[in-house]
Amino acid sequence: MDDCQVIPIEDTYQDPETELKNVNKEISNITREIQVLEGHKQQLIKKREKLKDAIQQQSSALLAQKDWERQGISLVVSPLVSLMEDQIMGLRAIGVDARMLSAETPKEEVNLVYTAMTDPKAPVKLLYVTPERLAKSKRFMAKVQKMHQMGLFARLAIDEVHCCSQWGHDFRPDYKFLGVMRKMFPDVPILGLTATATSRIITDVQKILNIQGCLILKASFNRPNLFYEVRPKPPSPSEFIDELEKLLKGEFKGYSGIIYALSIKDTEELAKELRARDVKVAPYHAMLEAESRSKIHRKWVENFYQVVVATIAFGMGIDKPDVRFVIHHCISKSMENFYQESGRAGRDNKPAKCLVFWRYADFARQSTMVFTEQTGLDNLYGLISYCLDGNRCRRNIIAEHFDERWDASDCNGMCDHCRTPRETKRLDLRVYSEQLLMILTKALSRDQRLTGQKLVDAWLGKGAKDARVQEAIVKDLSRDRAENIVAFLILDGFLKEDFHFTPYSTISYIVAGPKAEMGLSPSAMLVGGTRKDVSYGDSNLRALLKQNEGNGGNNQTVKIKSQDEGNTNKNQDVLKRIQSQLVTSSSKKDKKEKSSTSGNKISGIDAGSENKSNNSGSKSSSSSRISKSNNSSVSKSFHVPKKGDENSNNQVRKKQRTEDENVSTNHNRLEKSSDLSRESSEAEEKEKFFEADSELGSPKRKRIIIIEDTSDDSDL
Repeated sequence: MDDCQVIPIEDTYQDPETELKNVNKEISNITREIQVLEGHKQQLIKKREKLKDAIQQQSSALLAQKDWERQGISLVVSPLVSLMEDQIMGLRAIGVDARMLSAETPKEEVNLVYTAMTDPKAPVKLLYVTPERLAKSKRFMAKVQKMHQMGLFARLAIDEVHCCSQWGHDFRPDYKFLGVMRKMFPDVPILGLTATATSRIITDVQKILNIQGCLILKASFNRPNLFYEVRPKPPSPSEFIDELEKLLKGEFKGYSGIIYALSIKDTEELAKELRARDVKVAPYHAMLEAESRSKIHRKWVENFYQVVVATIAFGMGIDKPDVRFVIHHCISKSMENFYQESGRAGRDNKPAKCLVFWRYADFARQSTMVFTEQTGLDNLYGLISYCLDGNRCRRNIIAEHFDERWDASDCNGMCDHCRTPRETKRLDLRVYSEQLLMILTKALSRDQRLTGQKLVDAWLGKGAKDARVQEAIVKDLSRDRAENIVAFLILDGFLKEDFHFTPYSTISYIVAGPKAEMGLSPSAMLVGGTRKDVSYGDSNLRALLKQNEGNGGNNQTVKIKSQDEGNTNKNQDVLKRIQSQLVTSSSKKDKKEKSSTSGNKISGIDAGSENKSNNSGSKSSSSSRISKSNNSSVSKSFHVPKKGDENSNNQVRKKQRTEDENVSTNHNRLEKSSDLSRESSEAEEKEKFFEADSELGSPKRKRIIIIEDTSDDSDL
């Protein structure tokens, strides 16, 4: 140590404090530039995916010339028993012999199906199974191999194919087993169908199923007859039940619908409370006996029950045509789930309402359930952004999530923001964010953690006194607005959720996020101000139906933005030809059956197009995938009163308007990188339009169909 030489460092800074401020300022500028570049990078990545998708569409066009006609049984893999039951009911109603195998299938029925699988004379055309049966039943797979050896394995159809991908919102591990089907049965066509898949998920699914380069048919995600709305959820359960009762006995009286809840307990309690108020309602969840679920499902289809209060077990594939409303008691866990669940409404192409009740408490409930999933939080935050948005078209937000672009004019007033537009205000959150950090810093110094609710309590000067900071108490915000600001700051990255396990639950605490740690200010929050004079009229469901009747019951022709008009038209032609071949295949063995089931009774695979306007009645979800019914349903309809319309939104709107007017207009306008990126994106040249085929009507549901090519290149 004595040999060490101390070298003095000369202080070359005349004013170190000023220099430090300059360095910090330069670091902040560099950080902002990095954020801008990162935003531009994400835009380029999205553009690259779209270009890859367009190239694949062109390269797979040759597959349109393949002959898809095959004899035998089509094996349909489906994720839910309720989905299979719904499809089989519809198929049998139009004379198609379809069977299913599940854990509840009687032994006699199982033996009958196994015999039919290897019987060339068997009338069975479609066999529904869960992915678990393929993955875990050696007896069943042995029968499938025997069926293939006899030339009776016509095709493999995988419904809700997005379940294969870990990037998907409903990943099912047993779906990955389907990747071996290509190796075991290389000459059997594979057909995958989904209504909720982004380009990234489609690419991942192709890799998992080993069907890269397959033919992909797409249709628009837009459902022009659905009215999207978000309302603040009442703070107490009793107040929420009161509002539900008012809706079901007022605006939705006489109409059939679904209420989605988060948990089994929620469904039971909601159903119990509504029954006590003379509403015909039944709960539906996975813990009910199979017989009870089937009975409830059947009675709801027959309109004995006005409403089913259900978990997501009642989600996929339910195809009751006259569902006039879907209410979300709690937010869905992703935009894909929301689109799928709300898509149960209006499948007869008449107006229907999709209503979400939003409150921060549901945000915390969902996040603790999905944060362990690979993309769980990202998916959830996407839907929270949809709920928080104060002025943008709801339909446009949904379209952007699925890599489509729609303008507010395409909505035609079919969402709460476009129906009664608001003036937009930019809320500067710098002061609010500093107050929240002060509260979090104090809690950290006391070795305490705060949940979102406790953070809002302390911010509003409520709750535990030791959690409050006198200088950080805000007095000009309602609790709803305060909760929305905390949620927005989480999405913006200024705050973040910190999850901790307890012996009984998982808790979401709030801590400083990446932006706060880097000393960056939060983005400005766009909020809806006063209503504009421009309006499309009353958004009451009865008013929407009356307006639709005034238009002759037909929706206007919809503009669909497409990167390649030619590819889209080719897809429609390919789809029609495949439909025709499937019809021929399903009825070729018996000419009498052919004469009774051809024509309008079976119309092939649903690729998002819907039947002509004279097609009414029940259409099964299996029709959306393999065979589509154009026959009228035998189920009865509710009597629909023509008078007594009431505007149930006036009180909520009045309260919101009063709150918005209290927001200070003196906030400084901040131009953040996210705003710059958005403006840059909107400034890009708009894509070409093409008019939807008038015979097909407006696209009813996005169907992405993946058809595997089983031929060699020489055959093409």
